[in-house]
Amino acid sequence: MNISKNQLKLITSLSQKKYRQKHKLFIAEGVKVVNELLNSSFEVATIFCTDDFDCTISEEKIIPISETDLKKISNLKTPNKVIGIFKIPEEKQLKNNGLIIALDAINDPGNLGTIIRLCDWFGVTQLICSKDTVDCYNAKVVQASMGSLTRISIHYLELNTYLSETNLPTFIADMNGENVYKTNLPKEGILIMGNEANGISDEIKKLVSNKISIPRFGERQETESLNVATATAILLSEFSRFKV
Repeated sequence: MNISKNQLKLITSLSQKKYRQKHKLFIAEGVKVVNELLNSSFEVATIFCTDDFDCTISEEKIIPISETDLKKISNLKTPNKVIGIFKIPEEKQLKNNGLIIALDAINDPGNLGTIIRLCDWFGVTQLICSKDTVDCYNAKVVQASMGSLTRISIHYLELNTYLSETNLPTFIADMNGENVYKTNLPKEGILIMGNEANGISDEIKKLVSNKISIPRFGERQETESLNVATATAILLSEFSRFKV
């Protein structure tokens, strides 16, 4: 079956945030990611797939397509059998307990997707994003999260307002902060990670009570900073040690 012009138009439009919000739909690609979403509480709208993709959803929602058509609508260099269109769920209520990750203007979809995956790995269920952080339903974010998007509650809000009202201890990664390996970290709190180029904004810094740093061990001490997802992984690992 060939993809219709209307279907192609819809799929293409979902690469833009305004149309994802308008239609309340997003795209997922590849067998692993699509299966993770199909086995979650996310509701599927349509599945476009080649004959060798197996799934057990209603046939009305499955549109068989050729590999040629799959390549036309895929964002991947090597398309993998299936593209799914899923409904964006209603945002869940934010719970102010446990360890929470907050992101201040993260721009790179790969970084956000990786951080969502890290939250899943380390048992962090709440992720807060400033309103200028990249959309979590961006196709590249969905791809990089590798299905972890289905298990993390993500909230977009005015970060400065939220931090000014919370009673939880707050932490930022700062080169001049206390060595994280020598810090007693709480089981509950908010860890704020900043923009790839500019770090955490001055407005947010004023609201944070604790600064922690990841020390450099290299002999030359010339590396300026770590990738934000890498830094998040290291800090989450340290926070998790105090849960055990």
